[in-house]
Amino acid sequence: MLAMPILKELKQTRPFSSATQEATVALLRTADLVNRLIDAVIERHGITGQQYNVLRILRGAGDQGLPTLEIAERMIEQTPGITRLIDRLESKKLVARERCATDRRQVFCRITPAGLALLGKLDEPVRAAGDDALRPLGKKDVAQLIELLDRTREGINATLKLEVKS
Repeated sequence: MLAMPILKELKQTRPFSSATQEATVALLRTADLVNRLIDAVIERHGITGQQYNVLRILRGAGDQGLPTLEIAERMIEQTPGITRLIDRLESKKLVARERCATDRRQVFCRITPAGLALLGKLDEPVRAAGDDALRPLGKKDVAQLIELLDRTREGINATLKLEVKS
């Protein structure tokens, strides 16, 4: 199967000004498509992709839970509205919150048994959607993709840290 170039997929008539611009557009388009594929699975269960991400983070944190701001730092997609996100999950009885006994400003969030049950239902369909997304790639291609994406994020994170310090 021959891949469709991003120019053709976007019905763009003029070439990109550089290979890096083309790669950036292709990466953004691919990320959007993968996101839509996985969101289609998740949203059938009444939650959003970001809510699913919060639940996965809290499941990984175990019984001790995590402070709200630490959840925000671990999100795949950064969101300024973490409190509202957790409000929605709490209203669905998927997350419970509790103020820290030693620091009343800090709120700990924990996944509830209902949240764990929902994740249990979603684990296999989400894994399958991820497999479907990368099915055209072989094992070596996937390993190379991971390495390239890791290096890209590392460079971007270093740039962002420099900008914050300036």
